[in-house]
Amino acid sequence: MIADESGRADDAELIRRSEHDPEAFADLFNRHAPALRRYVARRLGPSLADDIVSDAFLAAFRRRGRYDLSHSDARPWLYGIAARLVSRHRRVEVRFYRALVRSGVDEIVEPYAERVDDRVAAQQAGLAAALMELSPRDREVLLLVAWADMSYDDVARALDIPVGTVRSRLNRARARTRQALGDSDPAMMRKEPSDG
Repeated sequence: MIADESGRADDAELIRRSEHDPEAFADLFNRHAPALRRYVARRLGPSLADDIVSDAFLAAFRRRGRYDLSHSDARPWLYGIAARLVSRHRRVEVRFYRALVRSGVDEIVEPYAERVDDRVAAQQAGLAAALMELSPRDREVLLLVAWADMSYDDVARALDIPVGTVRSRLNRARARTRQALGDSDPAMMRKEPSDG
């Protein structure tokens, strides 16, 4: 049995086990579904998030026999599947960003903060406007790094592109986003507010 620092089975081990014991895949779902749902909800809004996450895990379960077990962390694989599903909803994503531009309130982040002041609301609206203007491929890379907290290598695995392509898309997305935000760093908006 392969385990992580906490002594629990790593993702590759869960996927390997699920070939003979499909119930083991539920542990993978329990481990990653909440974060994946938050990521998808920030992209498409909460109404589609549950469906996308369910579809992503269903696709992952069906493809688990093709998973490269040399990768102990399945997050890039799962986020890659979710990214392909999100790409089918580009119009919804852009509409979601337009609504955020109009309201200035990110309904996914808002519940975690007691209140959002005008400056933060303006930054959220500015970020939404900037994201809306990015190409889908540049936006995908930026959001996997910023909102899913993935490394360049993980993003490359998730999207099945070279690391150099990740770097160039991220550089372009950051430059355009920074410009749209009045030269502030988009990476400063990567984490959701803590509960206190």
